[in-house]
Amino acid sequence: MSSSSSSSSSSEDGNGNGSGGVGGHYGARRGGDFEGPSSSRQRRRAVNEVWPEPFVEALATQVAIEASRSVGRLAAAAALANVFQVCSTWRAVSRSDLLWHRLTRRIWGRTNLLHATWRDEYIYRHRTAQNFRTRRYTHFNLYFDPSDVDNPDGLTCRCLTLSDLYLACGFADGAVRLFDLTTRLHVRTFRPQHSDRLGQFSRAVSGIIITDSQLIFATLDGDIHVAVMDDVANETRTAHFGSVMDDGVLIDFTGCSRYWVGLYAGLAGRAFHIWDRQAEEVFVGGDLTDHNTVMGWRMLTEFTEFVGRVRVTSHESAVACTSSRVIIFDLRNQGMVLGERGYRRGIYVTSVDVNAEAYIVVENRELENQNRRLAIVRRVDTFEEVCRFSLRADRNVNVMGCMNQGYALMCVEGVIRVWEVEGGEYMYSFRERIGEEVIAFVGDDRHVAASCGTNIHLWDFGA
Repeated sequence: MSSSSSSSSSSEDGNGNGSGGVGGHYGARRGGDFEGPSSSRQRRRAVNEVWPEPFVEALATQVAIEASRSVGRLAAAAALANVFQVCSTWRAVSRSDLLWHRLTRRIWGRTNLLHATWRDEYIYRHRTAQNFRTRRYTHFNLYFDPSDVDNPDGLTCRCLTLSDLYLACGFADGAVRLFDLTTRLHVRTFRPQHSDRLGQFSRAVSGIIITDSQLIFATLDGDIHVAVMDDVANETRTAHFGSVMDDGVLIDFTGCSRYWVGLYAGLAGRAFHIWDRQAEEVFVGGDLTDHNTVMGWRMLTEFTEFVGRVRVTSHESAVACTSSRVIIFDLRNQGMVLGERGYRRGIYVTSVDVNAEAYIVVENRELENQNRRLAIVRRVDTFEEVCRFSLRADRNVNVMGCMNQGYALMCVEGVIRVWEVEGGEYMYSFRERIGEEVIAFVGDDRHVAASCGTNIHLWDFGA
């Protein structure tokens, strides 16, 4: 196993005075440079030095959050520096790990500590976001041994999922290959237990969930399998046995630490299935895919266009779509529909993605400028528009989209372009052209991955 890499960086301004927002930052006002408390000697230094530490911590937190909301997440660091320069007592607050824990959660949306301290974690997230803004990354091709694959169709990677440590790749033959993001090496292969085939692609992986200790994946025939991440035997158990004749085809699968969500097509009134983490089914229903029954059945025997997609937000709600509708529903309340939008001229199913609080969709209607399509980012909780931008795409080409907390990425005909989420500003395109047949595309705040036939690409923006 080997990997090839090339690094690139942009000459764009790297001062970090703008970035997409998270955690309620969307739609906030934009302004000039944020000015924190003055360090002027005319201020009452004696008073400053006796202010209690909890008060200064609260003030520093508020200053950083306001800077993030009004200017951008990267501006919070400069605002904090101004606070810490007031006097030695205020500077001492910068050593509070509780302060950095709170700021990492509020500004970067992170609750897992991957570094020695929360201050280190905050600095790492800041630098990684700066790299994303300035196009500073390393590109890799990932490799695995294909000798255990009998059918060449089984080498096609159908879906991708990222975690902090791993990239999981789901293949058409039901295998899930796990890559270590630090070494970029293939470290595990998980396969479903034997089941009857209902078509050439009935075992194809339709979705993957990665938790702290488990990998959960589903196949088109409706089976859901669970594997322990550090199990050297690579064994899997079937947590749910699918029934295609009763439920239809499981066309997409996702989830979080508390819930699993399946999107089905093939039978009316059974579009959504929700399970808790003990694999107990808590809801079945929904008519989202009622008009896509034939296309759903065809997916068992041939690789057709994508029928639908479902993604989970940080609010324990889910965004699901077909080419004509987007629905948001509550995972905690029996799949209650929170809102929906119809699209008379259609949308690109594979363009739809979510981050913690918003979702993006690219409409299939042509704008006044020929061959340009409209992308819109909306808040999940209110449907309020966050931003919009246009991209070039012919009607007959596929648009693959993904979104992290600050940026939206669109892959059209092998070219990946990046827009800033909060204002819709076009940023740059990736240097690599990866081919026109992109099948899966995923990104988070550090990594971006894409599968193109049997090739798997990885971009690392890590600090």
